[in-house]
Amino acid sequence: MKHKGAPSPHLGVQRALDEAKFGPERTLNLRESRPTVDAAVTRAEKWLRQRQVDRAGEVLIITGRGKGSEGGVPLIRQGVIRLLHQLRRQGVTAGFREHTSGSLVVEMAPVRTLFESPRRSGGRGPVTRPMEPGLLNGLDLETETLLRQLAQQSLEDLGVHDTEAFVRDEMLRQFSIIRRSMGRVADAERMRDLIRSALRD
Repeated sequence: MKHKGAPSPHLGVQRALDEAKFGPERTLNLRESRPTVDAAVTRAEKWLRQRQVDRAGEVLIITGRGKGSEGGVPLIRQGVIRLLHQLRRQGVTAGFREHTSGSLVVEMAPVRTLFESPRRSGGRGPVTRPMEPGLLNGLDLETETLLRQLAQQSLEDLGVHDTEAFVRDEMLRQFSIIRRSMGRVADAERMRDLIRSALRD
């Protein structure tokens, strides 16, 4: 006889399957620490953006079912779902689906999607505003070199042969996209990781 409050065997099997499939690196458990909705969304955004750079494929976010919240409303789950819609528009995620009543499986978009989305949108999506040329002057040499490589590769993919004539403008465009895609978390090492992932893609 199963005791009241004991986890069901089904949940135990599901947890074991999830651990085998996703592992700790591709699982974000928001239920354990019981954060506020804002804290959970901020943590999820930072984590998902890094998983995209890491080319993680599918990842698991455990939101909980909201049983402990007022009225049993799954506020963290709702906040994370709103975030996932936003990140999909930004080219960070490719989609998501309900995994269980307390978890979601998220498919990460390739890093190149961040750089393609302004061109694909045909003017209907978010506009990348032009940036001041002087903004690139503050970059360290390694980041600027990587950004130049990315800009040249992007121009070559478009069929531009004389890349040097346009590379500075393309570097500014790519830098604008990178800054926007990094959200609230902006540091030089993470920027370089993002550029390297884009070059590999």
